[in-house]
Amino acid sequence: MTTQIETTSTAGSWLHPAEPAPDARIRLILFPHAGSGAIIYRDWGTLLPGDVAPQAVTLPGRHNRRDESSYGTWEPLMDALHEAVVRELDDRPYAFFGHCMGAQLAYQLTQRIEASGDPGPLMLGMSGWAPRGFFVPTEQQSRMPEPEMVEWIKKLGSFPAEIYDNPQMLALVVPALRADLAVCSQYVDDGATVRCPIASYGGAADPLMEQPDAMDSWRDRTPRYLGNSEYPGGHFYIDSHALAVTSDVVRHLYRLEAAHGR
Repeated sequence: MTTQIETTSTAGSWLHPAEPAPDARIRLILFPHAGSGAIIYRDWGTLLPGDVAPQAVTLPGRHNRRDESSYGTWEPLMDALHEAVVRELDDRPYAFFGHCMGAQLAYQLTQRIEASGDPGPLMLGMSGWAPRGFFVPTEQQSRMPEPEMVEWIKKLGSFPAEIYDNPQMLALVVPALRADLAVCSQYVDDGATVRCPIASYGGAADPLMEQPDAMDSWRDRTPRYLGNSEYPGGHFYIDSHALAVTSDVVRHLYRLEAAHGR
């Protein structure tokens, strides 16, 4: 039986739910886009089979962690994320899936895990971001006036429509988004690779893809590229195509887990 991902949990917890389903064979750790948290994956628990346990990352400064200070610099965030995720892993195989900033975080976290000698993920699902040809925010953009920022995220469709005209909701969303944009502005692609397989996913009309072949840049980042799946829609195509994306991820996971167990 599958259930929705819980979007509330113990304060300070990086993963939601804090504990994966005990009878699941594979753990799927989900990384959200800038300014958001576990809530963007709230329906994935109903879409995934019962033997795949989703756990969504929530960074400090949002949702149940809103009383904590957001990270505004890349390396300290990665240090804390690395420590937190490795501490929570068990003997079960696991995979990462990230959208936009979440893909950036999952990609560099995998590099760190592999370099440290800890068991790496079965695969990376990289959505709505590419290491080359993708929009890179500037630090100045992270400080844009609130009306300008709200108009920008409206165009992307980043958050539910009811947020934009609700000052209380914007007061929660905008500070976290500013911090995340500042973090993303510091990301420098050094061409590093990972050993685990990568599958990429994107929207055909994503305005943040500055080059039409941006997703092709994943090909040389792993010795086992599983290909790119493109769907109708913009940057948040994933909201309308979650079933197709989760089905493809699970297809890869089952095959890779079977090979991993041999």
